[in-house]
Amino acid sequence: MSTAGSASAPGSASAPGSEDVPGADVSGPEDAPVIELSGLARRFPGPPPVTALQPTDLVVRRNDYLAITGPSGSGKSTLLHLLGLLDTPSAGRYLLDGIDTGPLSDPDRAALRGRRIGFVFQAFHLLPHRTALENVQLALTYHQVPRAERRPRALAALERLGLAHRTDALPTTLSGGERQRVAIARALVNRPGLLLCDEPTGDLDSANARAVLDEFDVLHAQGLTLLVITHDPTVAGRAGRHVAMRDGRLTAEVTR
Repeated sequence: MSTAGSASAPGSASAPGSEDVPGADVSGPEDAPVIELSGLARRFPGPPPVTALQPTDLVVRRNDYLAITGPSGSGKSTLLHLLGLLDTPSAGRYLLDGIDTGPLSDPDRAALRGRRIGFVFQAFHLLPHRTALENVQLALTYHQVPRAERRPRALAALERLGLAHRTDALPTTLSGGERQRVAIARALVNRPGLLLCDEPTGDLDSANARAVLDEFDVLHAQGLTLLVITHDPTVAGRAGRHVAMRDGRLTAEVTR
């Protein structure tokens, strides 16, 4: 069984994303790990059948900053999709903030994902004909935040990322670093407790990559839990914990 240990980290009753799931009668203990995997596995039936993730144990505590590295095809993306509740496992158990995600209905999984998880992707995934502000506001619209709250919350998220002067800009007029910061603002606007990042600096030059990693350091210092998938050892080196993946298995962990 593939296993990675846990690191101690401060907990907080008022940590981001600690609210109960809207529309779901589920909640977890406040001191529970953010992520707790027990024998989690993913097998695709084929033909031929493929085991993309071997049975895996993993604990990520509140305010951990974990990097997962590995070659293409190692299972990193499969694991990220499972952690983000974008896919369901073939076996094993996944507790998110102490909530057993296995028995949840699809609507309750979506509510839990929207409330507690933010996503940052390599390709930004911004709508090209919407302004930076509108792109961030859309995340609030999808999660049925009252209209009166959307603009001030989106403005605050952009200001937090140093983009108060670019709110009306279209993505096509933004630099790569600015587009990724808009994507981070969009991920944070729903106040998640966990940020999942898939190759977040993959399309950036070195200067913009450093700026994004500096933002991650600030977010981590403010209490956010981060899990970053990356091929880049420099990115992995910024995290407090680093686990490698190969052939669908988590391997040895290095704690900084």
